[in-house]
Amino acid sequence: MLRQNLQFKLSQKLSPQQIQLMKLIQLPTLAFEQRLLEEINENPALEIGKDEEVYEKDEFDNNEDYDDYEGGDNIEADDINIDEYLSNDETPDYKLQTNNYSNEEERENPFASPLSFHQDLINQLNTFILNDTDREIAEFLVGSIDDMGYIRRTVEDIVDDMAFTQGVYTDEKNVERMLHVIHELEPSGVGARDLQECLLLQLKHKTPTQDIALAIDIIENQFEAFTKKHYDKLLQKYSISQEQLKKTVHEIEKLNPKPGGSFTGNNKITENIVPDFAIRINDGELELILNGRNAPSLHVSKDYQEMMQTYKVSSDKSNSQKDAVQFIKQKLDSAKWFIDAIKQRQETLYVTMNAIMHFQQEYFLDGEETSLKPMILKDIADMVGLDISTVSRVANSKYVDTPYGTKLIKEFFSEAMKNDQGEDVSTLEIKKILQNIIEDEDKHKPLPDDQLADILKEKGYPIARRTIAKYREQLDIPVARMRKQI
Repeated sequence: MLRQNLQFKLSQKLSPQQIQLMKLIQLPTLAFEQRLLEEINENPALEIGKDEEVYEKDEFDNNEDYDDYEGGDNIEADDINIDEYLSNDETPDYKLQTNNYSNEEERENPFASPLSFHQDLINQLNTFILNDTDREIAEFLVGSIDDMGYIRRTVEDIVDDMAFTQGVYTDEKNVERMLHVIHELEPSGVGARDLQECLLLQLKHKTPTQDIALAIDIIENQFEAFTKKHYDKLLQKYSISQEQLKKTVHEIEKLNPKPGGSFTGNNKITENIVPDFAIRINDGELELILNGRNAPSLHVSKDYQEMMQTYKVSSDKSNSQKDAVQFIKQKLDSAKWFIDAIKQRQETLYVTMNAIMHFQQEYFLDGEETSLKPMILKDIADMVGLDISTVSRVANSKYVDTPYGTKLIKEFFSEAMKNDQGEDVSTLEIKKILQNIIEDEDKHKPLPDDQLADILKEKGYPIARRTIAKYREQLDIPVARMRKQI
């Protein structure tokens, strides 16, 4: 049986310009500056900085909007309105009516040391006297270390990989021997195969004491009991006092379980956080400032305008001149669109953050996290008349400098829950109260999730135990057993 269906599908296709604008809005300050430099380098018709020369408008200037730039368009040179590109828009005023420029002029260096973690290990390795084969094995082992400082592969796999990929034929005994060399490198614990070995390597590098000797014994022989905090079992096993065990556990807790992660020259480029906004309190009123680095002074190159003027007054318009003016028009269109996009980005950032600031006014005035109101993306989108996805792009990638520290904007968003009075309260408020309860608990007898739920219920927040567990995990707080102290 043949069945015929008629379906209508409504879809919206974004133009290349709209897509580029969305990408610009998503960029934080440092990435935006990099994107700006790329555009200036690629488009000679776009210049940064204020042009001191002022051009008078041509009497035929018509002030109409410029055409959208489509790189693949076939432009007819005779159809180009030259006057459109000769207008005095070289130094457009991008300032909003409110104060949105920061006085901050200094530029931070956003990058950490270029020396990578692995290169540092190789440099240390060069201080050892090794034959060619041993050096190849040792360097291969260094290359097998992950960013946390561990070698997660078996010795057998390393032997096979060296034979197939490096043409180096060795055996497990030689690889194990070179592993001991790697274990001499800094930071202590690097090259370990698991956490137990990592802790042991660090303990064995310490000056021997009674506490260190006991710590080594515990990690070597009672590792499971230690990780599960079965302190009663350890007290009984070693026949020691609670104070002695406490000192020993303290020595272990001082060790670094991720030796590679502490290396400041990590091969992951570290980027400083540059706030995109600042909120200040003046005479009890909130003031929002947009970082001035998001509002560059851009203008269209006067050289390109002069080239258009030359073409306009030329009586002999050759084919080569027409080709040139097509290129110039494309560059000018692109420059004017980019300038307008920067202004739209600037206005979008400001109005979005301004709405967030007023929505959470109580918090920004007193700094109490319990003052944060339930707020979702739709709340702000409705206030400013923007799409939810646009608000999301601002919230997920931007930081604001407040009197209480620099905050990621998305941290101010939260769902609502009902308290015992039927009032909407923020999940952030509940998490803060939960965190305070756990911080004040008796660490000798930490509170399990069901007791935490009972305490919150007494405070007027009827939260299920499984919800407590979810919030606790989001706060990166371990279960009660793992919070126990001696």
